[in-house]
Amino acid sequence: MKIIADRHKSFELEELLEKPLFAHLATVENDSPKDTPCWFHWEDGHLWIIGTPSDTFPNRIKQHPKCAIGIIDFNPHTGLVLHAGFRGTATVEPFDETIANKLLSRYLGPKETDWPPRFRQIDRSSVLVKFKPDTVVVRDQSYSLPNDGDAFTF
Repeated sequence: MKIIADRHKSFELEELLEKPLFAHLATVENDSPKDTPCWFHWEDGHLWIIGTPSDTFPNRIKQHPKCAIGIIDFNPHTGLVLHAGFRGTATVEPFDETIANKLLSRYLGPKETDWPPRFRQIDRSSVLVKFKPDTVVVRDQSYSLPNDGDAFTF
């Protein structure tokens, strides 16, 4: 994987990928772009995403394996904006309970009995998307806050 980074506006990619952030998977269907927010697991140079039977993105990946994934860590109270934009190829793989549990534990905690019921029901009827990045653009686009420390009022 080639990392494209500005040495003055960069950050440690591995640290970002350890956080339970949302990713956006960009795929194509009939020349129309589609965006899917998803949870992910980073392992051995691949991003893993669970696809359930009701998800449509695994079929789009089977038709067009070239896709992109964007991950952003944003905090309006501190001005933090970290962006990683991946381009690469994905494949649809058989369900692997070990990888799925690693992925879900990142977001829901280590104790499966505490997970909401819909996540305890993910099983072999689901698939895993294995994304192999060719390139990733890494940019720290953080900004300074006004002197009073309030970026926005929510």
